[in-house]
Amino acid sequence: MTPALSTPARPRRPGARDTAPGPYAAADAAVTELALAARDGSPLAVERFVRATRLDVWRYVAHLSGDRQAADDLTQETYLRVLCSLPRFEGRSCARTWLLSIARRTVADRFRYAASRPRLSDTADWQLVAERTQPRGLPGFEEGLALRELLDALPVERREAFVLTHLVGLPYAEAATVTGCPVGTVRSRVARARTSLIHAIEAAELVAA
Repeated sequence: MTPALSTPARPRRPGARDTAPGPYAAADAAVTELALAARDGSPLAVERFVRATRLDVWRYVAHLSGDRQAADDLTQETYLRVLCSLPRFEGRSCARTWLLSIARRTVADRFRYAASRPRLSDTADWQLVAERTQPRGLPGFEEGLALRELLDALPVERREAFVLTHLVGLPYAEAATVTGCPVGTVRSRVARARTSLIHAIEAAELVAA
């Protein structure tokens, strides 16, 4: 079986430089090639495309929705929409940017649907259930949980910009395409998110000292 594409997964530190690392460009080009091959009917390309991008989609919808218990369903729904839209994909933009734009609409549609239904549970309740099902005791768990809590405290626009550029690894121009706002706005939101995260980390360190 052909191995899945590898993309840089380590998040950048809040104070890192704004420039996108080179490996992302090569990975994005390879993902776009896979998407075009999948569009042309290659089952293997479809499988590799999903495997190469699934983690990015999951991270994005989890942070954007604020509901990690629903992230698996949102990811699956995203790929169902993607497979339906593949015949119309022409490769004019990076496939990963196109994919995350579909993921964003999927989350937005879920919000609209939820708003039209009777509310059965508060978000906090869902998050509590999700936290209880996390595999505690694994290396990096507490650090990951702390980062998640810090990100969840950010305004949604800043959190989305930070996740796209620092966790998913999109260049600012592609993040702007996904969010539908100017590049300058994305840069401003990321800068403010980094500042908030740095202050929150410093405050936590003072409490722990």
